[in-house]
Amino acid sequence: MDALKKMYEKLNFENIQTYIQSGNVIFSANNKDMKELEKIISSKIEKEFGFDVPVIVISVKTLETIIGNNPFTKDNQKNIAFLHITFLAEIPTGFDKESIIKKKDPDEEIAFTSNAVYLYCPNGYGKTKLNNNFLENKLKVRATTRNWKTTNELLKLATK
Repeated sequence: MDALKKMYEKLNFENIQTYIQSGNVIFSANNKDMKELEKIISSKIEKEFGFDVPVIVISVKTLETIIGNNPFTKDNQKNIAFLHITFLAEIPTGFDKESIIKKKDPDEEIAFTSNAVYLYCPNGYGKTKLNNNFLENKLKVRATTRNWKTTNELLKLATK
């Protein structure tokens, strides 16, 4: 994570913070074009570290909205330890929602918005068929999934 942080410094970003060993980086940039930032960061990672990784950049405001829109947090019967959010790089179009819903276990829940998929996986995320790769393939967009705790910690770091 130190090397990743140094790479962000080379890109002249400011207020750079990393969160544990998750690959998540909080930063400030003069450039507010999220798609352009994704390309810049992805290209630099490939150049510096030699591997091509998908990068998704979202604003603090978008993160706040995504967290606020989680339909499962309003249910006190749900254990938040089993909540996950799949962040989408683009708005998916023309996907078969029913084919995704059919893959979930009976006790799992899933909800969709334009930029996120909310998951409740009471048997653990490691056991769900609704994993990141499955959702990327079905939605035909790049995505990354984080648990509820990590998502909220990222927001805390970003709003300090």
